[in-house]
Amino acid sequence: MSKKRVLSGVQPTGNLHLGNYLGAIRNWVEAQKEYDNYFCVVDLHAITVPHDPKKLAADTYTIAALYLACGIDLEYSTIFVQSHIPAHSELTWLLNCITPLNWLERMIQFKEKAVKQGENVSVGLLDYPVLMAADILLYDADLVPVGEDQKQHIELTRDIVIRVNDRFGKKKKPILKHPDPLIRKDGARVMSLTDGTKKMSKSDPSEMSRIELLDPPDAIARKIKRCKTDPHKGLEFDNPERPECHNLLGLYMLLSGKTKEAVAAECQDMGWGNFKPLLTEAAIAALKPIQEKYDEIMSDRDYLETILREGREKAELSANEVLARVKSALGYSTPL
Repeated sequence: MSKKRVLSGVQPTGNLHLGNYLGAIRNWVEAQKEYDNYFCVVDLHAITVPHDPKKLAADTYTIAALYLACGIDLEYSTIFVQSHIPAHSELTWLLNCITPLNWLERMIQFKEKAVKQGENVSVGLLDYPVLMAADILLYDADLVPVGEDQKQHIELTRDIVIRVNDRFGKKKKPILKHPDPLIRKDGARVMSLTDGTKKMSKSDPSEMSRIELLDPPDAIARKIKRCKTDPHKGLEFDNPERPECHNLLGLYMLLSGKTKEAVAAECQDMGWGNFKPLLTEAAIAALKPIQEKYDEIMSDRDYLETILREGREKAELSANEVLARVKSALGYSTPL
């Protein structure tokens, strides 16, 4: 019996942080032997908001190297760059012509980001979910690892699949496969160090809100020392009136590898002055092997480029086959 296929990706906008790692990449690593994995650097998504052209290519290589440094194993996984495969853009256009506008206008993330961008909001931001659908569908993905805030995008993808299959497919031979979300509760939402009610994000203007995977020990210590806490002594999980306390205990649990029960017992009588050094030590220890492996990979650019070239060649086989299925169903001619 063949393994189910998983597809996921991260944008090359800023360095990856603990939220990316604990909420997504570490979960990919732990489960990768169970699946046939395709992990891409989604650089086409990166320009749906203002970006720096001088950094895009370098950031793309950084993300690919961090995938490997975090433990993505090429025996079980394929790593590639989204823009290196033209089928992503082409299928997006085909799906655009089938997707109703009001489906996109109701997307929560578009509404939130559009408010921030004001009059400069781009068509690309509105169309982001269709590009994401194309990413997923090109690889006949069975499962897509997402956080709770991305579930709506998977639902839209499934709606697009139904629409394409109903309009252009045959009953016993669908054109596109229905994907399912793969959601893991532990670490699914790592919150900001400056506001325990907001998700840790690369787009937050304050670098103090997040610990990046490549932060040196002194930066990690500084950010944890200054992170937002509360005036209460004794630390506890699951108190809605203490979001920062819950978040920081959760980070310690995930970084130290201890159980929730063990952390609760260890920290129940602590003050922040005793807890923060523990969290700092756990964060530095957890990130050290990742940083060392990253430095090793980035010192051999030929090795990294070879991996991305081989990943592109493998990914293209699936992407081009799915694109050909869709174009044929829509009535396009075959190139002579």
